[in-house]
Amino acid sequence: MADSGSSTPNNQRFQTQGHTAEDLLKEQTYGLVTLGDFRKRRAEAVEQSERTSQDVTPTESGAATPAGELAPKAVFKKRKKAAKKGGLSFGDDEGDDIRSGTLAATPGSAISAQAASNAATDPDDAPIAKKRLKPNAAVANTPKAMTKSAVLRETQLKEQLRKEYLQLQEAVKATEMIIPFTFFDGKSSPGGICRMKKGEQIWLFLERARKVGADMAGKGDRSKKDWARISVDDLMVVRGDLIIPHHYDFHYFALNRAIGYNNITIFPSSAEPTAATPSHLLPTTSPSQTATPESEASRNNVLSTAASRAEASERAKTQQIPDSELEGFDDDPNRTKVVDRRWYERNKHIYPASTWEDFDPDRDYSKGGRKDRDGNAFFFSSGR
Repeated sequence: MADSGSSTPNNQRFQTQGHTAEDLLKEQTYGLVTLGDFRKRRAEAVEQSERTSQDVTPTESGAATPAGELAPKAVFKKRKKAAKKGGLSFGDDEGDDIRSGTLAATPGSAISAQAASNAATDPDDAPIAKKRLKPNAAVANTPKAMTKSAVLRETQLKEQLRKEYLQLQEAVKATEMIIPFTFFDGKSSPGGICRMKKGEQIWLFLERARKVGADMAGKGDRSKKDWARISVDDLMVVRGDLIIPHHYDFHYFALNRAIGYNNITIFPSSAEPTAATPSHLLPTTSPSQTATPESEASRNNVLSTAASRAEASERAKTQQIPDSELEGFDDDPNRTKVVDRRWYERNKHIYPASTWEDFDPDRDYSKGGRKDRDGNAFFFSSGR
């Protein structure tokens, strides 16, 4: 058969190095020999084979390599014996522990000794000490847990402050102010002044302005005669270029510091008590100080007659603060216009009525440009 070209493994590598007695006998015997000579040679071959087998047998447990060298012996790591945890201790075990010398005196010491040995051998497995949570020293005010009594005191303080604030605002609403105004029907005509309280609404101002026009017509000013005949529903207030709805009060604009166009305050009045604020309405710490002059007069005079009421009215007039000392006395009358709504509907496309617009409490009038009803920007408007 032709050779396939593939190499076969050498069979002699896997054969034993020692020769058997039969092989030795074959090597020493050639041709025909006598029976006695054959027996002699066979005994010598068996003896030589036994000696050869004894020389080839290894003295150690390592396996022989093809080169005749012994393979290195595998090294096995000795397993450590775990210490006993939490076992019961008896008197008989004490002698055994002393004799053996391998166990610790107590389970706690055995565990600590094992942990110390483990930490010495392997630093990565060393136990990590737990840190306790502490308050941050960098924080200035550390909050503390509030008790029920502290929460109750805080609630009472909040309620007291709320009542004082409401009482203070009621006193501010009772503060009087002056509003100069003009009548406008295409041209401005002098109107006069109205003495108002900050808590009163716009419609009440229009009613008093109409009465001022009627008084001026009664004194001979014929131009104000038509204003006395107009109802409050047909009148409106234009402050600057903003139409103020009837239901707003003056205290709203003072409290919210409402700003109109050109960063001008709509109604420049204070939301804090002034010299015109009634002192008996201001919040006090003592209940005895809250008695009003009217209540003291009613205790002195049980019966109210027409004479007593007239006397009280005269006394109130004499105690009134002069108009010149009230807020708004020096205000420009042309900034507050009393306008006939019917005239406005007919001429709202003509300047200056075309620049007026309804007041929107959610809009910031200090920003953005001004535009007319068709969306055209005013060329004279400054950026805000």
